[in-house]
Amino acid sequence: MATLLYRLGRGSMRRRRLVAAIWLVVLVGLGLAAATLRGPIADNFTMPGTESQRALDLLAGQFPAASGATGTIAVKAPADGALGSPQGQAVVKELAQEAATLPGVVGAVDPFQVGAVSPDGRYALVQVQFATRADEVTDAQRDAYEQVGARAEAQGWQVAPGGEVLNAVPEVGSTEAIGVAIAAIVLVVTFGSLVAAGMTMLNALIGVGVGMAGLFALSSVVDLTSTAPILALMLGLAVGIDYSLFITSRYRQNLMEGLPPDEAVGRAVGTAGSAVLFAGATVVIALAGLAVVNIPFLTVMGLAAAATVTVAVLVAITLQPALLGFAGRRVLPRKLRSSTPAGDGPADAPGTTAPAAEDRSGFGFRWARAVTRFRVPVILVGLLGLGLLALPTPDMRLALPDAGAAPVGSPARASNDLITEGFGPGFTGRLAVVVAGDTPQATSAAIPQVTALVQRTENVLAVAPPQLSPDGRTALLGVVPKTGPTDEATETLVNDVRASVGEFRDVDVLLTGATAIGIDVSEKLSDALPVYLLLVVGLSVLLLMLVFRSVLVPVKAALGFLLTVAATFGITVAVFQQGHLADLVGLDTPGPLVSFLPILLIGILFGLAMDYEVFLVSRMREDFVHGDTAQQATINGMGHGARVVTAAALIMISVFGGFVFLDDPVIKSMGFALAVGVAIDAFVVRMTIVPAVMSLLGRGAWWLPRWLEKVLPNVDIEGEGLRAHLDERAPVGPRS
Repeated sequence: MATLLYRLGRGSMRRRRLVAAIWLVVLVGLGLAAATLRGPIADNFTMPGTESQRALDLLAGQFPAASGATGTIAVKAPADGALGSPQGQAVVKELAQEAATLPGVVGAVDPFQVGAVSPDGRYALVQVQFATRADEVTDAQRDAYEQVGARAEAQGWQVAPGGEVLNAVPEVGSTEAIGVAIAAIVLVVTFGSLVAAGMTMLNALIGVGVGMAGLFALSSVVDLTSTAPILALMLGLAVGIDYSLFITSRYRQNLMEGLPPDEAVGRAVGTAGSAVLFAGATVVIALAGLAVVNIPFLTVMGLAAAATVTVAVLVAITLQPALLGFAGRRVLPRKLRSSTPAGDGPADAPGTTAPAAEDRSGFGFRWARAVTRFRVPVILVGLLGLGLLALPTPDMRLALPDAGAAPVGSPARASNDLITEGFGPGFTGRLAVVVAGDTPQATSAAIPQVTALVQRTENVLAVAPPQLSPDGRTALLGVVPKTGPTDEATETLVNDVRASVGEFRDVDVLLTGATAIGIDVSEKLSDALPVYLLLVVGLSVLLLMLVFRSVLVPVKAALGFLLTVAATFGITVAVFQQGHLADLVGLDTPGPLVSFLPILLIGILFGLAMDYEVFLVSRMREDFVHGDTAQQATINGMGHGARVVTAAALIMISVFGGFVFLDDPVIKSMGFALAVGVAIDAFVVRMTIVPAVMSLLGRGAWWLPRWLEKVLPNVDIEGEGLRAHLDERAPVGPRS
């Protein structure tokens, strides 16, 4: 692999104009395709095989008028009892009539006809039925809906349109640029060269542009959820910058050892590029592995992010060498350009390389010596600290976000708060019972029985009169719980209702609604989480065993990953669910974590954790294989890799942290959890606990049974085969 990548790197640099032109054409072509073929972003969380999804499918086929998006307009009169007056009733009826004539609306229900008026006569709810799903409602229709009730507001009434129709697609704004700006500063400090920093950032941005353009170009044939492009952008930026950073760092090191630029690029891609290829493959495999959970929206998110990471890897090992060819020795700080041998001669010429004595006084070497010297206390303190951070993890609750978690001041949140104020939290998460029979008679006969059973269920506040389909075979009963959509009591209610109405023979009785769908999604994801975690951990052991040809190193890496995940979950639960320090991240209302966050976090952090494991431990193995003691190899690996890994981690933390400034609580929690996870894994696990454990294990860390050594293929990620190839070609040549 290393030899193949060496040739690819040299070839890309020598044909740099062609390579740059090809990527430019790809970027422009996909950009035009995205502009012309871009489809709508979906926000519907389908869950095949669940009762709530079967109910929705049944409604779509037999009762299409009730299968579209719904809206609820909350109305508050200027004074108590105002709705009992003729003037107040006239205002609300006019509002309902106005809503019924809005574009895309099938009808609006007069609250006086269904009793949707509060006991104090001050609050009313106007139910609005749209013809299409929420993600199919146009921006013009949504804007018209948000502006309904202007005349009533002019008379002192408070009107707050809400409901699932207002589920907005989160937009990426200027706040994320903060993370990119910090990443650029880190690059400048790391390289000491604006050329090197700018070129690395440019390479990453081109990769992100290609990946995102391709993603949006496919959105007309693939249902993208609202979070899929955000996740792809997060990862594309983070890994794109990091992968380019690793290759540029090795290229600079080769230049400082006196190699000519084309040879320096070839060896950089052959060594650091091998690690980039493997690290990228682990991220892609972990993300694509989300498909095994068999949840469509999660599969799309995983594949979209995996595709963007794949593009980042391809750009790093092809376009980056080309850009390095344009930059030449300008990637070095000015003071080093004159003091470093130019290396203009052939790489195999004697005297081409004049490396200076290696400086081992840097922070990386000093840190490694301290960690290995006090390895037992370091391990104990690290384990204790991560254990304390993980304490809130068992209290983690999962749910799909509701309007109660929306940012304060948003239309959805204003409507939710007004409904809660006037009617109670249960009205914000109403359930729907679908009764479907083969004949209208069977359905009519079952409705009173179903209604009675549901009304007797604990925590049910009210059951609305049934709505019948035109053929009379399908009925829809609205159920109002006493508690909110994400309350544990509501989840218990859903299970109790399903248990009580599950014995009917002549009709199908199914419970659905946004709240029930959220509960079903959370339960299915919770059931899949242990399986996926086992898959990811098993995969990490196998892949690292293949790379490092060791048994204990992969086991240690997997255990470190589990520590990272547990501590990250604990901190995220403490902030976003329990509300500790919530003001620091701009969180208005703490609540359950979004249901797909844990499984997504495991997949992403696995790939990123393996990045740092490979970049640090591969150098340890390289020096150990070439004769250093296990202790010295550990110190060397940390000493050489600490600066680059620190920069890479800070860049990822900055990029992910930039998304914390978004108002959307889902994206905010994803950005926070990923930033915290990277910080814990890079600085606590990989750069502290790992070298301490490696020092404690000594030579035993590299033990591998002979029978297993014969079975495992040699992927040569450290470039041993490449060095042999170069030594054969140039015995006097330098060692990179």
